[in-house]
Amino acid sequence: MAAAGSVAYIDCMPISRRDFLTSASAATLLPASATAQSGAKDASQKDASAADGFRVVEARAGKLRLVDTAETDILGFDGQTPGPVLRIKKGEELRLRLLNRLDGPTSIHFRGMRGPNAMDGVAPLTQRAVAPGATFDYQFTPPDAGVFFYHAHADMTFAEQATRGLHGVLIVDEPTPPEHDHEVIAIIGDWKLDERGQLPSCSTARGREAFYSVAESSASGRIGPLVTINGKPAPLTQVFAPGARVRLRLVAAVSARLLALTFEGVQPFVTAIDGQACDEFEPVARSIPVGPGARFDVMFDMPDEGSEMKVVLRGGALGVAGEQDRPIIILQSKGTKHASRPPIKTTALNPLLTPVIPLQSAKRLDMVIERVAAPQGAQCLTPNTMLWRVNGKPLRPGDPPLFSVKRGTSVTLGFLNRSTTSHVMRLHGHVMRQLHLLDDGWEPYWRDSVIVPAERTVRIAFLADNPGKWRLASGIYEHALAGLAGWFEVT
Repeated sequence: MAAAGSVAYIDCMPISRRDFLTSASAATLLPASATAQSGAKDASQKDASAADGFRVVEARAGKLRLVDTAETDILGFDGQTPGPVLRIKKGEELRLRLLNRLDGPTSIHFRGMRGPNAMDGVAPLTQRAVAPGATFDYQFTPPDAGVFFYHAHADMTFAEQATRGLHGVLIVDEPTPPEHDHEVIAIIGDWKLDERGQLPSCSTARGREAFYSVAESSASGRIGPLVTINGKPAPLTQVFAPGARVRLRLVAAVSARLLALTFEGVQPFVTAIDGQACDEFEPVARSIPVGPGARFDVMFDMPDEGSEMKVVLRGGALGVAGEQDRPIIILQSKGTKHASRPPIKTTALNPLLTPVIPLQSAKRLDMVIERVAAPQGAQCLTPNTMLWRVNGKPLRPGDPPLFSVKRGTSVTLGFLNRSTTSHVMRLHGHVMRQLHLLDDGWEPYWRDSVIVPAERTVRIAFLADNPGKWRLASGIYEHALAGLAGWFEVT
């Protein structure tokens, strides 16, 4: 059981095991606080709740201090980015009321959640977009414990809204968490700002503007050089006692950047990926590849007095050319040394997930991903600009489903990347196993998305056990807007 310790939310921005780890009633929802004792009440909860017990979050404009010379105009839940950390216990009902204070429609999607289809928040597929001034109630009991990433997801607006800051973290606490002294939530973001400290749009000779450029969208996507942790420029720095056990909960709130993160100064153990607990393991070379929206729980014991641990963002390791290695998290050891303790162990694995996926009778589908030549002279991405195609054609919102299966059917998908750009493919409403390409095995952890390296093939399998219409799309926002966003149906 977790020791009574501190919860740190520090404001700022986000193959085989061998291949993956080397290359590529109303619930109480607690808003984030800089530091809070485990189990402490948050006084602001009452002010943020409606009379019927719903936690109200407002999608609205705000400002964020990212550079010394100016405040950046952002969008955020409750006007802040990241939005409030929402927290409930497993078995409790989530009651969240979205109030739209924006000029355009929006919604909330809970990344990695295996909840009911009507609560997936993907407009117009699973709900109507929430109009300006309107509200929508998200009410369901999450089936799984873990860290989930919530963000805007309505129509053609979701990518820009999420990139401008409309995102946050939902934590569903397990009944018996792994033993630790401190929890650190680190939401990684990146920002591309102009000389005025603002988020620039793409402009054409005719004066039209769009948030994404064709050049970015047909390549790796929009990658900002300013890296933040919880909304402040990296690195995040904290001090803990030597030997203290830290539970680091990493969330990639980036739209396109692929992060290669290396741990220095400690022996790290991955205990959960994409919200699902896994048997603890030390990653190869103490490094993990993290795609947009991915979440990792990593546990470690602090080093000796006067030493420090670092999480280093490796420059260029996953395709960000020209960048140098830089630390984004630095935890220093100082104070009275903690007594030695048993080895790090994960929490119990999710009993709701079938350990074995029957592949013999699986529905099989290959998705060949290719680049489409951009229209001549096109500079800004518009709803009609298709830059990517699957099996010979772009995927459009009004298209029929990629496939339809009955509940309980096993499905295997092959992502065949025929481009020179890495992709991230993600699944809604379900979790998946990544298959080995050379045998009939799979990786011993669950994912909601996978990195598909350039000119490579990645195959996944999942049990289609959650009925409804579910999105299957690129996890890189610009790619999803430009042709890599389909859906499937479970009846």
